[in-house]
Amino acid sequence: MKKSFALGIDLGTSNSAASWADLSTRETPAIMDIPQTLGVSSLGARETFPSATYLPNESEFPDSLALPTWDSDEKRVIRGLFAREHGAMVPERLITSAKSWLSNPHVDARAAILPWQSEISETQKLSPFEATRGYLEHLRKAYESSENAIPLEEGEIVVTVPASFDEVARNLTADAAEAAGFENAVLLEEPLAAFYAWTAQTGSDWRNQVEKGDIVLVCDVGGGTADFSLLFITDLDGSLEIERISVGEHLLLGGDNMDLALAYTLQAKLAAEGTTIDAWQMLSLIQSCGAAKVTLFSRTDLDEAPISIPSRGSSLLAKTISTKLDRATLESVVLDGFFPMTKPDELPQEGKSGLHEFGLPYASDPVVSKHLARFLKRSLENVKASEELSQMVSDTTGDLLHPTAILFNGGAFKADAVRQRVLDLLGSWNQGEAPTELQGFQPDLAVARGAAVYARNRATGQGLRIKAGTSRSYYLGLESSMPAIPGFKPPLKGVCVVPQGMEEGSEHILEGQEFGLITGQEAEFRFLSSEVRSGDEPGTIVDNAEAELEETASLAVELPPLDGHELGEMIPVKLHACVTELGNLELWMQHTGSEKRWQLTFNVRTE
Repeated sequence: MKKSFALGIDLGTSNSAASWADLSTRETPAIMDIPQTLGVSSLGARETFPSATYLPNESEFPDSLALPTWDSDEKRVIRGLFAREHGAMVPERLITSAKSWLSNPHVDARAAILPWQSEISETQKLSPFEATRGYLEHLRKAYESSENAIPLEEGEIVVTVPASFDEVARNLTADAAEAAGFENAVLLEEPLAAFYAWTAQTGSDWRNQVEKGDIVLVCDVGGGTADFSLLFITDLDGSLEIERISVGEHLLLGGDNMDLALAYTLQAKLAAEGTTIDAWQMLSLIQSCGAAKVTLFSRTDLDEAPISIPSRGSSLLAKTISTKLDRATLESVVLDGFFPMTKPDELPQEGKSGLHEFGLPYASDPVVSKHLARFLKRSLENVKASEELSQMVSDTTGDLLHPTAILFNGGAFKADAVRQRVLDLLGSWNQGEAPTELQGFQPDLAVARGAAVYARNRATGQGLRIKAGTSRSYYLGLESSMPAIPGFKPPLKGVCVVPQGMEEGSEHILEGQEFGLITGQEAEFRFLSSEVRSGDEPGTIVDNAEAELEETASLAVELPPLDGHELGEMIPVKLHACVTELGNLELWMQHTGSEKRWQLTFNVRTE
């Protein structure tokens, strides 16, 4: 069926958004207003939709709660702005950061575990997958209820994910989109979406802001995460083309951390003055610090912003606690705390405690500057690992890969002072030569708009296409063939099945290599990956996989036996990997003597 519209969805950790484009025009995609509950008896529409779910108890809001007319969940929940604001008062019933839980390697994302560590019954809880599906379903119904809605089957749908998402998290997101009613949704990395939005916003002028040989850093720091990607500008027959050459790790570090740090700073100030606040008031203080931060960064003429903390209760004698956030404190905490002028060899420090509270894997080091240095260091390693990338990038000397241009994205970079600090930081690492800041960015809505631009380009076959493919190399664990030795465990090898950059619609068969497959009994398959081994080709063997690679998932499964063979008999197979047109990775094992084959899926986390 011919497509008539494009829909881009920014499935954010803190806030989501959607953008729509008519394929009959080349106009900049429009941001969609999203109906949601704003208060107990108030409905409204906003451009952003907080990725928050509140699970009310049976006695809450019996008749007065205003919900969108199309909201008919079997399990009564509230999503969006009111969910976040009311849930801050009752945190044991509030679900946030569901997207981060999808990428948590230590939990079952389909198990009802949220709100995390809440004492409410398990029957009331939701899984990270179900919470994500709920946000996507809300966005689908919001689109379908809009004035100019066209049937979804006529649309090209794109949902964004962090560039740092591994294949398990990507598959979970794709499954959630399908369960929410978005069939055949395509996944797109958020930094790429931000770049697509920038090109649409600047029009043909984007070609005047970058040139052949430029390395563009897309630096995205949102409410809950930080995401880095590097794009290389090349040309083909005189026309500029773009290739993604590196992605960063998944970092749970963003504006929420900054708000929390400001709140703790003011809490200590109040305590020194003899005023203590309880946990409920602390939640209010965190929100107030976030608002004051935005005010001071946007109003450079102000030296301070007032903050009021309500007292619990309705007594006329209850007093509001007043304090203020001054500019010196703001800059000390945010600029010097999260973006200090570190040296290029100062890398993130891992927590030294042997025992950690179990939960989301938050970044143990809050210094964004150090994480950026680590990313640029690993990017240089990745470029050097590939002969093709080494020939593209002219300067591979030193310890870091130095970007020549930067595109900011995410709410943290609304502040001129924060953007300038990052520019100064990068300049200090490159003999005073800072990258050029690309003009025309939109920190809150760029990802949604860029997703719609990409969807339109896919559907029409026109416009810019960034060469990206898989962000990692993927490997299948391979047991070493060697005699058994008492007390010695054979090292795990890894065979590369998907090279970094493998593009959608392509496939690889590991010709000339046979592997032994056990069928008819339970066997374990281990999936591994790497962000810095761009030179590995399909079939490359990594001898010490556990040390060189990162384990992504493991799957214990009993594969159906081959006719005419004994249970547990080892049979020869070839490995066959493909990336579908939708960007999903499929891995097959093909029997060399017949048409029989078995599929392995990246859908289970390592225990």
